Amino acid sequence: MRVLLFGAGGQLGHELVREFTPEVELVTLDRHGCDLAVAAQVRAAIGDYAPDVIVNAAAYTAVDRAETDVALAEAVNAVAPGIIGAAAVPLGATVVHYSSDYVFDGAGTVPYTEQDATAPLSVYGRTKRDGERTLAASGARQLTLRVSWVVGSHGANFARTMLRLARERDWLTVVADQHGVPTPTPLIATVTSHLLRQLERDGAASFPFGLYHLVPSGETSWFEYARFVLATAERAGIALKVRADAVEPIRAADYPSAARRPASSRLDTHSLRTTFGVALPPWQDALRPVLLEILDNP
Repeated sequence: MRVLLFGAGGQLGHELVREFTPEVELVTLDRHGCDLAVAAQVRAAIGDYAPDVIVNAAAYTAVDRAETDVALAEAVNAVAPGIIGAAAVPLGATVVHYSSDYVFDGAGTVPYTEQDATAPLSVYGRTKRDGERTLAASGARQLTLRVSWVVGSHGANFARTMLRLARERDWLTVVADQHGVPTPTPLIATVTSHLLRQLERDGAASFPFGLYHLVPSGETSWFEYARFVLATAERAGIALKVRADAVEPIRAADYPSAARRPASSRLDTHSLRTTFGVALPPWQDALRPVLLEILDNP
């Protein structure tokens, strides 16, 4: 299987590179090797490498900055997936794409399913939703995996920020009324690899392509997530100025930001689990080894 990976330099791309076995002929491109905002570069890369599978782990993820950097967010998140899909069609290639829980408005009282209507609150959420649509409209065989609160050992993320602030500050407040679940990159990479092995084994004719939610089991708030991160650091013997039990909860309304975030972006994973027989661990179990790796490589 020949796989072309866009976004190899990001935190998810980094993990996918580690996950893919030597049996996979992997071609990796970071933003310097291919700028997804430039359609000609995307088409040229796909045409040059003629992959069996295209994995798009690249995205514009600066949620607040996207509110003013609209054109670039749209080019990378909304337009590029459609270009990738259109280029994949004549090759008969499969596209694996990652989307976001931020496509929802967070007003729901139960976890969102793949059939629930999207209603993004931010430019980032809208562009990710539009990327799902342009890819689907391209006619390519595609797997779109919605994930939430992505965290990996490589690159910037909420966990690293909390650890840095807890070392630097004398106090720390975190939003407690927004709920979801952290999705570690090793889990995303492992499930992606599992799905591609099934595709290779069963063939495209019978494979259930489409949209699926991929997150660990359980749920939490940003506040409880931060406390878990710091408690893990404390158990590992890391000196912090702010201990886990000293973190203070605040409301989202008390922490103004450029982009609105959903109050509840919990995702229902029933379809993924039953269709592919995938077991999804509690978020704490999935996150703990990632945090320990971050602590070993601050």
